[in-house]
Amino acid sequence: MQFPFDNTRRSNRREFLWQSGGGLGGLALAHMLAREGLSGDQKSLPELNGGIHHPAKVKRVIQLFMTGGASPMDTFDYKPELKRLNGQKLGPEKKPEGFTAMPGAIMQSPFKFKQYGESGRWVSSVFPHQAELVDKMTFLMAMASKTNVHGPATYMMNSGFLLPGFPCLGSWLSYGLGSLTENLPTFIVLPDAKGLPNNQRGAFSSGFLPAIHQGTVINAASPQPIPFLQPVSATSFTTPAANSKGLELLSKLNSTHRENHAEDSRLDARIKSYELAAKMQSSAPEAFDINKESQTVQKSYGLDDKVTEDFGRRCLLATRLIERGVRFVQVWSGPQGAAGNWDNHGNISTELPAIAATVDKPIAALLRDLESRGLMEDTLVIWTTEFGRTPFAQGSKGRDHNGGSFVTWLSGAGVQAGASYGQSDDWGYQTAEGKTYCYDLHATILHLMGIDHERLTVRQNGIDRRLTDVHGHVVKEVLT
Repeated sequence: MQFPFDNTRRSNRREFLWQSGGGLGGLALAHMLAREGLSGDQKSLPELNGGIHHPAKVKRVIQLFMTGGASPMDTFDYKPELKRLNGQKLGPEKKPEGFTAMPGAIMQSPFKFKQYGESGRWVSSVFPHQAELVDKMTFLMAMASKTNVHGPATYMMNSGFLLPGFPCLGSWLSYGLGSLTENLPTFIVLPDAKGLPNNQRGAFSSGFLPAIHQGTVINAASPQPIPFLQPVSATSFTTPAANSKGLELLSKLNSTHRENHAEDSRLDARIKSYELAAKMQSSAPEAFDINKESQTVQKSYGLDDKVTEDFGRRCLLATRLIERGVRFVQVWSGPQGAAGNWDNHGNISTELPAIAATVDKPIAALLRDLESRGLMEDTLVIWTTEFGRTPFAQGSKGRDHNGGSFVTWLSGAGVQAGASYGQSDDWGYQTAEGKTYCYDLHATILHLMGIDHERLTVRQNGIDRRLTDVHGHVVKEVLT
């Protein structure tokens, strides 16, 4: 299905998005138009998929986001000092900002830790499957946030800002590099079946970038993850002839609207989404049909177990989507709220193992499957959360919010397997050395994808905005 384009529209659309989205937005648009045969100067266009500032090592990304604040000292950041000091009241005498209660006594981890792999990485008993693959991961052991509050921290880890209205990582990648395929969205979000994360759809927003770059949210738990791709049988009036007349009328209405609202990118985004939807009528059903995978593969992701089925299904979908050219896939664990996620205020002994069990086996299967399909050669997998948790007890057995230190790991193209950077203090309360913020993580990801984070900018309200704001450095210590 194609919308009619005339020369006037081509020119106006190029000029409009170039001016409203900035130079790189125009570059990405020109790339898109060239692929659609709408640009008259195809030979002068760069190959954006190889990086725009230097050669790229990564083409596509899968980000695994643990909603609620995964506890570092109970997962990947072993702290034997907590056992020695267990029960002692050594925390702040006043409630720090963002804490939900007064800090209690030092609390040791209730989980056993063991060293794994040639790297000797300490991993707790809640992650037995990921523990087997630590030599394929690189760890940022001293991540920090500027807030202890879920909403702002989730914004920060996705967009680099504490407030809404700024583009997230996936949107910047879509904007800067464009699509690897014409038949599927560039940026897909797979939320938890229990609900959307903190900030709802704000976490996947394109902010001030053209709306076409926002995340496409897919309900993977639905029998039809993308509804209404095909006409409903009850609507007999949706014939090809009727569709053709409807599209002709719609094109005229769009043209009139564009002339009167040239500053608004939402129309072009919607047109593009409808064009993409037409292409997805043939490509999406196949991409989302996990029954095409062998029973062995499905079982490896845990699709035969109610505990792992939801997250496992979405990890398998992420693999299939990037295999078919999706640039960025975000897989969320946990909804917003105080239950069913990583926000373990009540009892770390019972709450953490329950949520960890839903993701551990699927994540291990994801890494192994990507490698077996040859996708790890140009794919980056990221595991992260919005902040950590306190070494002090909340109540008697829970842990409170803590932006002072948490863990992120990466695996795949361009990163040193088995490496680590930074470390937290003896309690896991604050960073001790090699502190990294979201800015540094984002700068490193962009670098791997052939982008200089200081040069990917958009002028907005008189300011040259970028994903890393005025901060950030590439963590070269973990790169190959």
